[in-house]
Amino acid sequence: MTREERRHKLESFGRAPALLSAALRHYPKKMWLYKPAPERWSIHEVILHLADSEASSYVRCRSFIAEPGSPAQDFDPARWAGSLGYFHQSTREALEIIRRLRKMTYQLIVTLPDAVWAHTVDHAGNGEISLERWIEIQERHIPHHLEQMKQNYDVWLATHPPRKPATPSVKSGMAPARMITLSASL
Repeated sequence: MTREERRHKLESFGRAPALLSAALRHYPKKMWLYKPAPERWSIHEVILHLADSEASSYVRCRSFIAEPGSPAQDFDPARWAGSLGYFHQSTREALEIIRRLRKMTYQLIVTLPDAVWAHTVDHAGNGEISLERWIEIQERHIPHHLEQMKQNYDVWLATHPPRKPATPSVKSGMAPARMITLSASL
């Protein structure tokens, strides 16, 4: 990856939480718990997953820099979602975790010298992986879930069409009702 390609990946990586917040404003909160199928995640669950993933990534990134060659802990997202009670956790707080941890990681890695990008860790699921390859994967993580949220919304919208606003009915030929004001004066 060239420096210019890396710079573009890093900028995309750093902007992802803002994209997430902007996307969420398009989805009514009443549908955030909607699951298009039992095995699919709701928007609420995706947000909590992203917070857990960001916390894991925060530590993993620092392992690349401070402990190259070390084993990198992996986590099972489905198991975490099922075991950690995502339904009862705050999306507001999860979004704040995502925003803060991503900002701190971005500020750290944007200043790294070229040599550090070749550092590797031993990832349980992917074998040896470089920091450069890791950023390519992480840069796509939030956008991937944004697409998943859009799919959820599209299915929800198809099954929950918006109601038309009520319009007052005016009977033809009838004058509008007059308001009579009564006052009691002595």
